[in-house]
Amino acid sequence: MSLKSRSSGVLMPVSSLPGDYGIGTLGAEARHFVDLLQSMGCSYWQILPIGPVDDYFSPYNSTSAFAGNPFFIDLELLFKWGLLTADELTASKSTDPPYSINYPNLIDNRNAIFKIAYSRLTTSLKNDIHQYCLANHEWLPDFSLYTVLSQHFSEKNWTKWNNPDLVKRQPAALQSITSAYQDEINFQNFLQYLYDKQWTALKTYANGKGIRIIGDMPIYLAHTSADVWCHPELFQLDADGCCIEVAGVPPDYFAKDGQLWGNPLYHWDIMKADNYSWWMRRIKRALESFDTVRIDHFRAFSAYCSIPATEETARNGRWIPGPAMDFFAQLQKTFPEPNIIAEDLGLQDEDLVKLLKDTGFPGMRIMEFAFIDDQNNIHLPHNYSANTVAYSGTHDNNTLLGTFFDYTPEHRRYAFDYCGYTDAWENQWQIGGHQSPSCRAFIRTLFQSAANLVILPIQDVCGYGSDTRMNEPGTKERNWIFRMTREGLSQIDVNWYNHINQLYQRKDSSVI
Repeated sequence: MSLKSRSSGVLMPVSSLPGDYGIGTLGAEARHFVDLLQSMGCSYWQILPIGPVDDYFSPYNSTSAFAGNPFFIDLELLFKWGLLTADELTASKSTDPPYSINYPNLIDNRNAIFKIAYSRLTTSLKNDIHQYCLANHEWLPDFSLYTVLSQHFSEKNWTKWNNPDLVKRQPAALQSITSAYQDEINFQNFLQYLYDKQWTALKTYANGKGIRIIGDMPIYLAHTSADVWCHPELFQLDADGCCIEVAGVPPDYFAKDGQLWGNPLYHWDIMKADNYSWWMRRIKRALESFDTVRIDHFRAFSAYCSIPATEETARNGRWIPGPAMDFFAQLQKTFPEPNIIAEDLGLQDEDLVKLLKDTGFPGMRIMEFAFIDDQNNIHLPHNYSANTVAYSGTHDNNTLLGTFFDYTPEHRRYAFDYCGYTDAWENQWQIGGHQSPSCRAFIRTLFQSAANLVILPIQDVCGYGSDTRMNEPGTKERNWIFRMTREGLSQIDVNWYNHINQLYQRKDSSVI
């Protein structure tokens, strides 16, 4: 894939959509957002990873490379299908503030309401679910069983399950536990069926409106995932299943000690021996689910940071060569011209630059990074190439308005001078909101750039401050809970975004 026409889009996590049930879902509010994008003249909706989240609610540390997050299942659609009553729907409405997610309350509610819906399955739905299970046999049985076992042992870390035969996946033990917990496994299959059915309907709706969806694929998985439990030979684990080396990144702009992610690293040599078949299955599902796939931390295919599992920070990580073009030659053989965006942020070396060039995938640039030094750095808009996806910021950045406050006075002056914003000297730059002059100057400059695709986080579209930040790397508290409200979306200046999309010739949904 290479970007060949100009367009724009918005980064809006599904979880951040407004609604009455505590978290964004795949129902009517998602369709309203698609309509909003269309009215703004945008062509893309970018989301965050959609897999089940970890204990800190991060979608980048999922328990599955294939499963969907059941929290995104829309309850109103279950009511329309006759699986919930009107009273049950009303009782499921959240009383928490609408601008954040209260996960403990959400978990309690969904566990109860999904069980009720499951108890009302019709014969027709049971047959549909059976066909869905057959079509997804390569991952669904393992995921559903893993989820049930995690609940059974009250322990997500499979190496600590109080049954060595299940830890080692002995066939007799697996057969016995599967038989004993078949109904619970069927319940997990039911949830994945609901998710997929609702997702497919939403994507069809979006595509019909000229909106293409950019999915997000984390490079790594949680150690406490179905995939690692089922395929330990593909990861750098010891005989007990524990990590030997783990993933992260060295110290950088985000974190002085680096980021110790803790995910297990891949055994690339073993994966290569069978033509990366697990990865090909993973990418196949992603390409079927989304119009375009953003691969997070793409640089790990060139070289990845390997940190001993005993370390407490990433300071002692070391770079190890990745599979590089050998992997992508197999990918392009399996999926000719795949629609992939490479998240190539971080340390840029010659090998990474060459890999990106050889694949032809568009890379990423972050305009907020352009003014943090006095150099002619790659994030300055005049340095963008056409085959680039340019962002004001990402889920890992502060919001645009928050970044203005983070800049030093010198760098803030540099940024506003670059963007032609002349009211900065009167401190008018501090004014946020949907018509923030300083944010608009920044966004207009980004839209003027040569990058064929520009993406704005929804917080920057609305001119929101740092209290709406989605994630702060290196921290675990208060992340991933931001939500938009209906009022906030209704105040977006649709006419202004439609105007700059037209003015800078970004009203074109064609990408190739």
